Amino acid sequence: MKAITKFFELDERKSDIKTEIRAGFTVYLTMAYILFVNPMILKSAGVPFGACMVGTAISAGISCIIMGLFTNFPLALASGMGLNSMLAFNVILKYGISWQTGMGLIFLDGLVVLIMVVIGLREAVMNAIPEELKHAIAVGIGLFLAFIGFLNGGIVILNKEANILMAGNFASAEVAVTLAGLLVISVLVSRRVKGGILIGIILNTVIAVILGVAKIPTTFISAPDFSTIGALDIAGAFKFSLVPVLISFVIVDFFDTLGTVTAIGYQANLTNGDGKIKNISRILGIDAIAAMLGGACGASSVTSYVESAAGVSEGGRSGLTVITTGILFLLSIFIAPIAGIVPKEATASALVIIGFMMMDNIVKIKFDEYETAIPAFIMFMAMPFTYSISHGIGMGFITYSILKIFAGKASQVHPLMYLTSAVFAVSFALFN
Repeated sequence: MKAITKFFELDERKSDIKTEIRAGFTVYLTMAYILFVNPMILKSAGVPFGACMVGTAISAGISCIIMGLFTNFPLALASGMGLNSMLAFNVILKYGISWQTGMGLIFLDGLVVLIMVVIGLREAVMNAIPEELKHAIAVGIGLFLAFIGFLNGGIVILNKEANILMAGNFASAEVAVTLAGLLVISVLVSRRVKGGILIGIILNTVIAVILGVAKIPTTFISAPDFSTIGALDIAGAFKFSLVPVLISFVIVDFFDTLGTVTAIGYQANLTNGDGKIKNISRILGIDAIAAMLGGACGASSVTSYVESAAGVSEGGRSGLTVITTGILFLLSIFIAPIAGIVPKEATASALVIIGFMMMDNIVKIKFDEYETAIPAFIMFMAMPFTYSISHGIGMGFITYSILKIFAGKASQVHPLMYLTSAVFAVSFALFN
């Protein structure tokens, strides 16, 4: 135990093995939905459901364990929501390519981003971001998590006919589970109960089973199907027509991770004196390798998850948190039905509370300095409403660069911020 404590620097980070493991369980429960949602989305593009579930579990499990061991950073990874839909509907079905070629494209995306990490570009861009915009990213992701919680819990729904967001059916069992969970977790967190979020998710699941929102599976062990592992077609992805798609994937992967890592690093207080994230180069490199692994496993791009904030909220401060999450994902290869007991409504309220906890960064933004405060505001409002971390970052960066120029403070902006803003402007104009 002493060796583990020393390896993961738990004493220095004011944590312990029990806390880290509990945090890892919490992260897993908030992310376990991806085991079923990812195969459901990719099934539309021809990826076998059962095999994709196995590939999702393997790629997430291995990526989390590698991240924990080599960076000692509490950042969990799994197949990215949004990226999987983009791959299935905007690439495979739109361009008429095989799903194997689509996975080859994901592999190339990870390879390109890895090269950017090796040459130092990804880290340089991250270090060029002003301190206050980093805090704005954390706030934006907190609001994004809360918004996801409201959507998953049915509190907010999309009226497709009117094309507007509106209140859900508060008389439904699904919303009842979410609201009950919101009260339970709020009380536990307010009372400073250790493991309050994890306890809340478990209690919410029990309530969901009682109300019929969740069902106990008839079987608890399933035979794994490994047919998507290694089935990718890299050669088929080398087509000129797919270059714009590859660029889009690279941009989203590049900046989604920068945003998520920034938010988790600040929330866990794992920054140096100058505000830089510890072991950032390794973190970004492993995230890129994870994307390649996702393609190799037939599970779409594996990327860092904002739900990692759930573990930090539970006290997780080291790589042991995500190693625990990774082991649980690997076990899911055989016991996926058990993970399926936890419905999205049971974790929705946890995401709302975690979003609240990330809002403390807002006090570090100087709202009387408009050329910085306005971009920050745009950034943390755009993330939930565009349902995209990268779009929120891009809008904030562009606004920041322009306002600094007109404020006569152009020299205060790092050249890479101007370059990044230009890349975003071009990508918004040319790529969907």
